[in-house]
Formats: sequence, structure tokens, C-alpha cells
Amino acid sequence: MKIDIFCHIMPPKYLSSLKEKISPEVSKHLPSNYLLGLSDLEIRFRVMDHYPDRMEILTVANPPIETVLKSEEAIELSKKVNDELAELVAKYPDRFLGAVACLPMNDVDEAIKEAERAIKGLGLKGIQIFTNIMGKTLDSPEFIPLYQRMAELDYPIWIHPFFENIGQVAKTEKDFSGYRVFTGKEDPAWAMDRAVFSLPGASARAMIRLVYSGVFDRFPNIKFITHHCGAGVPFFANRIEMHYLMFGEKEELELSLKKPVHEYFKMFYADTALHGNTPALMCGYAYFGIDKLLFGTDMPFGTEMGLWPVRKTIESIDRMEITEKERKLIYEENAKRLLKI
Repeated sequence: MKIDIFCHIMPPKYLSSLKEKISPEVSKHLPSNYLLGLSDLEIRFRVMDHYPDRMEILTVANPPIETVLKSEEAIELSKKVNDELAELVAKYPDRFLGAVACLPMNDVDEAIKEAERAIKGLGLKGIQIFTNIMGKTLDSPEFIPLYQRMAELDYPIWIHPFFENIGQVAKTEKDFSGYRVFTGKEDPAWAMDRAVFSLPGASARAMIRLVYSGVFDRFPNIKFITHHCGAGVPFFANRIEMHYLMFGEKEELELSLKKPVHEYFKMFYADTALHGNTPALMCGYAYFGIDKLLFGTDMPFGTEMGLWPVRKTIESIDRMEITEKERKLIYEENAKRLLKI
């Protein structure tokens, strides 16, 4: 079995409700407009049939609902989509092994309540948040109670990258301009920068915020899953250490970590969504360790209705110079342990 822990969906009823609540200007930039497998289950299943041993853990695709809906609507829709996710898992147990809760992060108290309902009541496997929340970084004090509750529940937090210039509810196309990557008439270099570099950069910055704010010291058993195999952190490991040591020499910078900096970064889990790059996977393997690597493809984001990233990711894992026991840990055993499957 291969358990894909980072693939995306916009369930049909959820997508319909979302489109009813947002403006046409915003709606035309939804990723479901060009990635049909996000909401069309027939298309999705045809792609899945190419790898019948691959099971999915579903995460709701962007945009974060707090960026397009006011809190009251976001609370209502998050409950509906989590119910729908649970229904899909129950209806298609040979396709979907679990799902991840969508939260209304413009109301943290309600987000905590929904996280608990989704995990304890619906059987979902954790929650997803984005690398910034309405323009606020993940180390903002208001989010700490959510981390505390997730540490108590002992289920992971998926962190998905998102653009960092969104600090309001998007109502117009201008508001939504931060989301545009593959639609409209953008400068190709700008679009490539946004898709390839800005998103992993957002993940790395979120990881830095969580490490330096002491979240791991406060909640030693908290579990975060990062996209794109740690978003460049393994590649820049020595640079991270160098600057940590340099900053530690400056009196105006307070570095109050209790352990060496890399011990915190290595507490993150990392997926394999590097789209076929085996050397980069080996870098992540060397940095995080085999027990922290999880099979994830980013499906259906990619060509061939999402088949391309699935195929490339599997091929890259199969090329890794590791034992078959380690490969099985990446494909399924680590996920089973982490998600209590």
C-alpha cells in the first residue's frame, strides 16, 4: 500500500457552496477551474486506477476559506466540508483512507471546536492550516491555543504554503490577485516565481517562525507536516546553522532556544512532493531521518490530470538508495503510525 498524505480535493458539494458565497471575479481563479480532478470524482478515480495500491488522505485545496469568507460563513462551510470529507471516506474506503479537517481560522475559538469535532466526532486525521493566516504569521499568540489542543489530541497539523500578502477577505478580482498563478495573462516569469519559489519559501518561513517562537519547547509532542520535503530547509541546513550562530552573537537578538536549532527543524515531518527529484529526496532523508518522511504527491496539481506528479513521485522514491524496509516506512508505515491507522 502507498498512503498519499498530501493530495488535494475540493469536494463537489463544498465547491458548489463556496461558489454561491463568493463573487464571480474571485470564483474564476479557483484551482478547480483548471484542475478538474479536484472536484470531479470520475476523473480523479481514472487517475487513481493507474496505481491501485495508492490510497489518499484528503486535504482541501486552496484558497483558505478564511481568505474568501467572513467568519460566520467560514464556520458554517468548514463544518459542511468536514462532514462531506467524512462521507467520502466512508463511501469510498478503497480510495480514501482518511481526510484532514478544514478550519475557519478567522475565528480561532471556533476553529478549535471544529478541530475537536472533526477528529473525535468524524474520525478525521488532523487539521490543515496555511503558512500565513489573514496576513498573520503562525507564531502569532492567538494561534497558540490551537497548537496546545492539537498536541493534546495527538494528531498532526498539515501546513500548506500560501501567498503572504493576503490580509483581508477577498471580494474582488483585485483582492484575489495574490492567488493568481496559472490563470489570466501573467508574466510567465512572475508566475513561475510564485509557483516554484514563493510557495516553498512561505513554508520555510513558517517553519522558522514556529521554531524560533518556542512552540516545540512548549508542546514537545506537537506534530507538523510540511509540504515539498521541508521546503528547502534540508538543502540550506548549514546556512541555517551559520546564521543561528551569527545571530546568537548579537545582543539585540534574543535567541532563547533550549536545544540546538536543527533539533527543532528535525521535529517536522516532511512529504515527498518534489515531483521526481531523487537527489532532493535523499537530502530530505539525510536531514529529517527515515521516520519523518511521508509519501505525498500534491495530486492533482500537475499535468495529465494529476497523474504526472503521482508517477514522478513514485519513480523518485523507488530510485532512492535505501532499503526496502525504509521504502515501506515512507510509503505506508510512517503514515499508519502518525495517523493511528
